[in-house]
Amino acid sequence: MSALDFELLRETRAARPGRIAEILAARRRRDLIAGDGRLFIVAADHPARGALGVGSNESAMANRYELLERLAAALARPGVDGVLGTPDVIEDLALLGLLDGKIVVGSMNRGGLRGSSFEMDDRYTAYDIDRIRRDGLDFAKNLIRINLRDSGSADTLEASALAVSQAAAAGIPIMLEPFMSEWVDGKIRNDLSTDAVILSIAIASGLGNSSSYSWLKLPVVPDMERVMASTTLPTLLLGGDPTGDQDETFDNWSNALALPGVRGLVVGRTLLYPPDGDVVSAIDTAAALVHGA
Repeated sequence: MSALDFELLRETRAARPGRIAEILAARRRRDLIAGDGRLFIVAADHPARGALGVGSNESAMANRYELLERLAAALARPGVDGVLGTPDVIEDLALLGLLDGKIVVGSMNRGGLRGSSFEMDDRYTAYDIDRIRRDGLDFAKNLIRINLRDSGSADTLEASALAVSQAAAAGIPIMLEPFMSEWVDGKIRNDLSTDAVILSIAIASGLGNSSSYSWLKLPVVPDMERVMASTTLPTLLLGGDPTGDQDETFDNWSNALALPGVRGLVVGRTLLYPPDGDVVSAIDTAAALVHGA
């Protein structure tokens, strides 16, 4: 892969900002479902929520140039179908010429910043469906954290229902990432028990005036057979913050990918910032799990 032209990127952002729309309009697109019908999407929407940490390194994702280099390395690998990000990341990648032939997923709600007192009031402050349509993106994505003891969740649910309805009207698939969440010692913790994930699916699946374009993005938890029995929506597995042994993580993904209804992976930090620093190896291993060796 040739060196990334960051000088041109900076100059274009300053002197020719309209060029971003031109590049996106001319982007070569692909069918969402193609080949084996499975998707491997690399996620990079964490920074806009103030989540810069990976494992014990609280500022791992702070260097934008390093992040873009890691994304470029990932997107160049066979079996990587696309990328998920907020407008700043997606537009950087467009300016670097990295989005042709890829599925591009626009991340919508980033208002519930990590560690904030208003974390559960997760307003839609990034992409909206209209912009996703105008930019020719392929997929929308939202995070739906549901806290039964925090009234901020009601606004998030209402806004999410509107986004689902708008996506269906526009014919744009939308990826719903639901969690049952709670405050613990002043921080939000997602409940990753099997029953909580199933409950979150039931709530998220009913949002909007049509589920025809709704997908799910779900964590891998114990008894995934029971989780997948709770929905008919196409499902992608998420990676989450890397913890524990990487080989064990890959084994868990492999087992879950074999279940009916699971269409692939959406993973970011676990693969972009692997413990051994070898992005290409981590990406290739995950691609083989999704698409076969």
